[in-house]
Amino acid sequence: MKLSDFVIDFLAARNIKKCFVVSGGAVIHLIDSCRKHPNIDYICSQHEQHGAASADMYARVTRHFGLMMTTSGPGATNLLTSVCNAYFDSIPLICITGQVARARLRKTTKLRQRGFQETDIESIFKSVTKYVKLIIDPLMIKYELEKALYFAKEGRQGPVILDIPDDLQRVDIDVKKLCSFIPPLKCNNFSINHIQKMFQLIDNASRPVVILGAGVIVSNTEKEAYEFIQKLKIPALTTWAAKGVFSFDDELNMGCFGICGPRYGNLAVQKADLIIVIGSKLSQMNTGGKQNLFAPNAKKIMVDIDIEEIDKFEKETVIIDLSINADLKEFFQICKNNFDIETKNQFTSWINEINNWKNRFPIIDDEIQNNLTEVNPYLFIKKLSKTSLVSDIVITDTGANLCWTGQAFDMKRGQKIFSAWNHTPMGYSLPASIGAAFASNNRVLCIIGDGGFMMCLQELATLRRHNLPVCVFLFNNKGHGIQKQTLENWLESNFAAVNETTGLYFPDYKKIAEAFKLEYVFIRDDLEIESKLNLIFEKKGPVFCEVNIFENQKILPMLRFGNGLEDLDPKLSQEEIQEILNVKQIYEYSNKEEN
Repeated sequence: MKLSDFVIDFLAARNIKKCFVVSGGAVIHLIDSCRKHPNIDYICSQHEQHGAASADMYARVTRHFGLMMTTSGPGATNLLTSVCNAYFDSIPLICITGQVARARLRKTTKLRQRGFQETDIESIFKSVTKYVKLIIDPLMIKYELEKALYFAKEGRQGPVILDIPDDLQRVDIDVKKLCSFIPPLKCNNFSINHIQKMFQLIDNASRPVVILGAGVIVSNTEKEAYEFIQKLKIPALTTWAAKGVFSFDDELNMGCFGICGPRYGNLAVQKADLIIVIGSKLSQMNTGGKQNLFAPNAKKIMVDIDIEEIDKFEKETVIIDLSINADLKEFFQICKNNFDIETKNQFTSWINEINNWKNRFPIIDDEIQNNLTEVNPYLFIKKLSKTSLVSDIVITDTGANLCWTGQAFDMKRGQKIFSAWNHTPMGYSLPASIGAAFASNNRVLCIIGDGGFMMCLQELATLRRHNLPVCVFLFNNKGHGIQKQTLENWLESNFAAVNETTGLYFPDYKKIAEAFKLEYVFIRDDLEIESKLNLIFEKKGPVFCEVNIFENQKILPMLRFGNGLEDLDPKLSQEEIQEILNVKQIYEYSNKEEN
């Protein structure tokens, strides 16, 4: 059997049905084998980074492997950003790269390059993959495939890369002689006593909060997490990645928290006396830059599959009082089978207090006045969420559009929202939306800024080629809005490289849409939002919608580095914060601008 045929047959047998590709001389045999196989289709992306982003999102939506194949040299190195996305977000992305023929591989690292478009893929990708391997021996192809797929899903999931030389792809192999991989034995790293101690801490708490993170989504335990919270009757916060676990109006859903608030979520964290963190690594985007100010009065429990995430904190930052290193499916199952987790409404007054803050400090006022010349992004996101379907998949890019969506999109329970949460490259959401559309029959809502769109607009060709049900909402604020806000805060509004005045250039987006033969819709001001959304949602196939965003709109609230989570801009008075928290503080508040 031809080795490239074996590779594709192996992957198809594992129920991998789509392969995103960018062709090149060192991968033609693998793509040809893909072309001939009855159970796997290839999709041509316009750029390797985008093909891998599509495969990454395909994996996120299907909860299965995503597959990307490309050629050697620049084809392979262009994968790096998307491989980082998958690595930091724990996504089982499989990348197969062609490599120069074995006879042309350099013999020493002192020689920069021997074969044309030869690049040392193992060295480049080693730090951002769970496994990467240059395959030399054809008899090891089955072993390496089995090993790569095992590591992609084992423990904390992540990307893997197999680098296969061109001549190896053409080799005829005897399948019966191939070596096989034997997975190592697994062992549990935690005791049931850890969970028993967790419930003891809950019994002793007055103001507990559960934080759910992306690990709940990656481990496919949304249902278990929801039932866990409903039985505990403890108020729950989520990171943006876990917003879909609850309906926005669930009485136990206290929203999100972090450097973009909302204020009520941050107050809940800062006043809590117990924090139970499940599947979140507590990045500085959640805790704030000075992590020693995070939840200063709370004991902290952290449940995570990756012990390194638990152990990374130093004594001067976040003290973890109880660590539970566990797979979340196993964790929730043990809780369900071994403990009475009913709490009999003992936290009702605490829940009511947070819900009062929700009414007192909304992200957007229901009585907001319509802007008659441009679009308020908060109002747009609110109305988009209201008119969206439970089946819709929401994918946002990075920068201000990510923050506005995370803050203002009211999720319906079961609705899915995705982004490249931890690496956040500009230009992710469009190719990711293509992957989501191939992974599902559902409509995809792609939210992207004008800056990010300029980095991936060629993928409109893929969108059009396959007539995918993707609504692209281009947030046109005529520049890089989040960078403008950063420069206002830290460099006295001395703008550089953030808009057309300071070096950028943007095209006529209507003409771009027309060039790709896409339906084009323009939303000029707040009054047009509802009617234009209804028009868009009546259409089938791809739609390109330019949203005329108020160009000086800031992300509000927003935390400045150095402040505790309760001290968001625009600031409350010191007296009001102390009145709300009503607990002994271990640090001083300050309203000084230099903070």
